[in-house]
Amino acid sequence: MDIAYKGSCLCGQVTFEADRLSEQAANCHCTMCRKFHGAAFGTLVSALNLKWLSGMPLLQDYVAANGTIRTFCKQCGSSLGFRVKGAHFEQLEIAISTFDDDIPVKVDAHIYTNHKACWHCITDQLPQHGEGRK
Repeated sequence: MDIAYKGSCLCGQVTFEADRLSEQAANCHCTMCRKFHGAAFGTLVSALNLKWLSGMPLLQDYVAANGTIRTFCKQCGSSLGFRVKGAHFEQLEIAISTFDDDIPVKVDAHIYTNHKACWHCITDQLPQHGEGRK
């Protein structure tokens, strides 16, 4: 592993690292991401070779009615990741804001904009997808 991108939850009890990150990262405006992250959107990235360094017993899953799974720290409540229905834990997409240092990822799209908050204006020129990526 040449470079390890490290991250953590708010209380610092859950820590992780990944040595590769997907080139695709989107701002997701779906209702569940907005509520889970407490923000206008959630931004997630797929991490390859994700390794949990500490705090695994503090990881808690919330399974939504549609089967998607959202993982958070049960100590501090930090939103840590997302999995589609049926995905294994290793396929967790990490909330980009939980990385502790700068990472070489650029957001390349807005997804689920049909569900965006009425009070948020998208002002950049990134592609917008009413639902998921096409």
